[in-house]
Formats: sequence, structure tokens, C-alpha cells
Amino acid sequence: MIAELNAIAGVAAGGPASGVAGLAGLAGMGFTGAGKAEAAGAPFADLLTDAVSDVNRLEHQAQKTMEGLMTGSGVDVHQAMIATEKASMAFELSLAVRNKAVQAYQQVMSMQF
Repeated sequence: MIAELNAIAGVAAGGPASGVAGLAGLAGMGFTGAGKAEAAGAPFADLLTDAVSDVNRLEHQAQKTMEGLMTGSGVDVHQAMIATEKASMAFELSLAVRNKAVQAYQQVMSMQF
């Protein structure tokens, strides 16, 4: 899935899908990269790349907390559940953004000039 999002970011760098918006809401879920890239006026591809790396970071964090829970190294159940839900929601949001970008790309490609 990460590879698909990276592919969409590559298409968005110079393709018609670069008009898709809505990644600013990622900052509210702990996506630090989207806010930094948007403030600097970065292209859409950079926003997607930052969002994908933030999703990856949240997934690794969830994996570490689950390992800590299983080994009994001081991680509470609620901390593990919060981390896994954050990662799950971030992944689903990035999947929705990918689907919208693909849909926008397909609509532009089906236009007749």
C-alpha cells in the first residue's frame, strides 16, 4: 500500500491529480510532515510523501507498543490500543486520499478536449 501511495505522489508531481486537496487535516492526527510542507508552499507530491512517511512512523510506533505490551515491558493496554487505532485511522485516511486522487486522475483522463 505504501508503494501505491508513493506511486500516486509521483503521478501528482506533474500530473492532473495535483489539484486534489485535503491533506491539511492530517496534521490534527499527528501528521507533522503535512503541516510543514504546506506552510512552506511545497508541491502536492511533497505533501503526499510527508503524509506517507508519517503513516509509516505511526505504524512503527504501534508495532513497538504492541511488542512492549506482549513482552510486559511497561506498556499499558490503553496505550497500545491508542497507538494501533492512530495507525489504523491514518492508513484509512491515506487510502481515502489515494482513492480520491485516482478518481480525480481518471476523471481528467476521460475528458475530451
